Amino acid sequence: MSDAAKISPLAPKSYPDIPPVEGVRFATGAAGIRYKGRTDVMLALFDKGTQVAGVFTTSKCASAPVDWCRARLGRGKARVLVVNSGNANAFTGKTGAEAVKRTAALAAEATGVRPADIFLASTGVIGEPLDASKFDGFFEKLVTEAAPDGLFAAAKAIMTTDTYPKVATAKALIDGIEVTIAGMAKGAGMIAPDMATMLSFVFTDAPISADVLQKLLDKGVEPSFNAITIDGDTSTSDTLLLFATGAAARRGVPEIDSVRGGQLKDFRRALDEVLRDLAFQVVRDGEGARKFVSVTVEGATSNKSAKAIANSIANSPLVKTAIAGEDANWGRIVMAVGKAGEPAERDRLAIWFGDIRVAHKGLRDPGYDEAAVSALMRLPEIAIRVDLGLGTGKATIYTCDLTKEYVAINGDYRS
Repeated sequence: MSDAAKISPLAPKSYPDIPPVEGVRFATGAAGIRYKGRTDVMLALFDKGTQVAGVFTTSKCASAPVDWCRARLGRGKARVLVVNSGNANAFTGKTGAEAVKRTAALAAEATGVRPADIFLASTGVIGEPLDASKFDGFFEKLVTEAAPDGLFAAAKAIMTTDTYPKVATAKALIDGIEVTIAGMAKGAGMIAPDMATMLSFVFTDAPISADVLQKLLDKGVEPSFNAITIDGDTSTSDTLLLFATGAAARRGVPEIDSVRGGQLKDFRRALDEVLRDLAFQVVRDGEGARKFVSVTVEGATSNKSAKAIANSIANSPLVKTAIAGEDANWGRIVMAVGKAGEPAERDRLAIWFGDIRVAHKGLRDPGYDEAAVSALMRLPEIAIRVDLGLGTGKATIYTCDLTKEYVAINGDYRS
């Protein structure tokens, strides 16, 4: 979206300089899939030997591109990534499967690689057939334009209701030699923990095997993409792919085929940093969002129980609308704890907004100060903490408020 007035108030004040990741080139184009006057397709080309790992939606109604990627992920090899916005190619039956196959065939013809090494992702309206004929002769031009510094433009091309492109980068050391990680994400609505919760693509020049990448990714998504929610709705198209070109091997970085040992300690830190950054940007761009909210539940009987209760709070429309209205209605948090179906005892419960305890041992805190809490609720970032007083389980979920703008955006999304 180009209108600066529409950009989320929680958007980053500036974008990082995204360094090229050796071994990958990007290009974007306008295929006219749904949007007029803007790019809606991105193409990434990878050097031979690039490894890939991925995680996908848990929806039982997954899109055709998700099916395509799942069927090819086991090979662990990638040469091309094609992503389109405006049409999710989901719930499109045999037509959708044929569109995916046709898209891969056209990309293979333009790039000279096998369809089996091509990964696809689509985002946008569900239930509308994707016209793959729009890609006839389209990819050839993108191949000639592909350049190492095109990641930011690629992030813009895959936006739908996003108000800003989401990018992140970090450096890491492997055996004392620097490697680069850079990534992009899109997502603003239909966001809920259940990996993945949008589209995201991360790239590195580190020479890491697909098996190791998968282990790193599976662990890295838990405190990042699997800990965010905007509206509690898991998309049919959710895809997160991690690509390692291996180009840093030419600078002396050893090839990594095991997670054991300390070689990947700094890389894991940097990867987790990028994943967390991208996930938080998705929340900050929640449709109509005005508040970034963290919900921490501690003192639960287990971490799993704590996460379920935190999700119950973070996904509650009553909690989220109270936050939008800057109302510290802790009664709604009590409600969300009680309905979660997890162990909880009313008279052990304590609740904080920021550093202010508002409820304690089943009652309003005796030191409750309405003015102090009201001032805190006017801040753009709000931390909610709940202590169940039952055990050591703990979890944090990140969300946003629910405003009239969310209803307006989704009320005419297909129009």
